[in-house]
Amino acid sequence: MVKKYKIHEGKMLEAEDGNMLFYTNIEESEKRYLIDELLIDEHTLNSSLDPDELARLEFEPQHFAFIIKAPKHHLAPEELIFRVQSIGIFLFSDKMVVVSQDPLTELFYSKIFQRVYSIKDVFFKIIYSFIIQFYYHLNVINKISDELEDNLSQAQENKYLLQLFALEKSLVYYHNAITTNQFLLEKIKFNAAKLNITGEEMELLEDILIENNQCLRQAETYSSILASLMDARASIIANNLNVLMKILNIITITIMVPTYVVSLFSMNVTIPLAERTDAFWIILFMCLFSAIAFIVIWNKIITKFK
Repeated sequence: MVKKYKIHEGKMLEAEDGNMLFYTNIEESEKRYLIDELLIDEHTLNSSLDPDELARLEFEPQHFAFIIKAPKHHLAPEELIFRVQSIGIFLFSDKMVVVSQDPLTELFYSKIFQRVYSIKDVFFKIIYSFIIQFYYHLNVINKISDELEDNLSQAQENKYLLQLFALEKSLVYYHNAITTNQFLLEKIKFNAAKLNITGEEMELLEDILIENNQCLRQAETYSSILASLMDARASIIANNLNVLMKILNIITITIMVPTYVVSLFSMNVTIPLAERTDAFWIILFMCLFSAIAFIVIWNKIITKFK
């Protein structure tokens, strides 16, 4: 599916004669048109739909090809893995072609696209909008991790740990994507002359580089914090398990001592106190005394080794 846009009075408007083509869920006929008519390299076009592809810049005879990383729309609230996607942008002298899996045209309703005056201006602001999306998703991940930490402090359940692992995995995806975008932006800046970037466009590119670098630092910070929290949480759970096992062992041994006393008096042999009427209470007292004695001795041993 393709949507065509053009610039009119500083705004993006959908038009049949638009010179900016946005392809989503590209069909085979549209793919053949891009390859045969616009001479877009088939490998580069396929890379635009490969989420594992790295961001890069390629110089073609008729156009410039950009592979850019962007956050993928998150539609499953039960899954906490935030993934990334690849976006292909092909800049011609008189047109721009954008190929993606998720629709991008809703971006044009944001404040970023209220004033655009050229195709390159739209190109840079598309990249800037991806950075804003990364910022937003990183803040969402941070808030979700805080909620999961609260849940874990109240209930030691595996599902909360698995969700934290999913968030940590998402941060790795985002950090890698933002890093490759940073390399792409630096390459664009280095080849500004080849790309015919004007002075105003260069200022916009500098701002985008700063924003992307700050976004990268934020991803690194959140990833480091979450990794540290995961290690601390694993240590706390292991310590809680050790404390629980210690308590269970004490209870087990405390029960075993009086059980041993009762077992002695349960043998089928002649035993003391057999003729006494108060033998039951004497044996019961011995059981209680042995249990209390064990607890006292245990506490002294623990105090000695503290």
